Amino acid sequence: MSSVENDLYQEVVMEHKRAPRNFGHLDSPSHQAQGTNPSCGDRVAVELLLDGNTVQDIRFSGQGCAICMASTSMMTEAVKGQDVALAQELQQHFRAVLTGEEDPEEAPLGKLVSLAGVRQYPSRIKCALLGWHALMHAIAGNQEAANTEDGIPATEGGVA
Repeated sequence: MSSVENDLYQEVVMEHKRAPRNFGHLDSPSHQAQGTNPSCGDRVAVELLLDGNTVQDIRFSGQGCAICMASTSMMTEAVKGQDVALAQELQQHFRAVLTGEEDPEEAPLGKLVSLAGVRQYPSRIKCALLGWHALMHAIAGNQEAANTEDGIPATEGGVA
């Protein structure tokens, strides 16, 4: 990673940690799920208001490291107002970039590509994926807490 990419990565992470987007609770969520990362203690809850197949609104709450909070904040911006299928596709690309299965330059991630630097820190990949785990569980209507140790079953739009 070049120093310019590293600077952008650090700037984006710190900005979203300081001022997370869509943080808080929805009055009447239609779907919700929680996620935990037992290896570091990160915890997030994702609440959705789905209108048909559209993520009409999304909020998250919880606490975690800067990477976890920034990734979840950026995730909410990326999926709000979008089709559920697009959210699932974004999750697959994001995970593939972080695990080295897809080149960041070729992945259709938009602003999320700025988090591609996490792939340089393998122990932090689970932190960056936690909010996405919870989102996929919420979309699937799975009330069981998402756990980064379990992976995301392919039936939920993820890559196991």
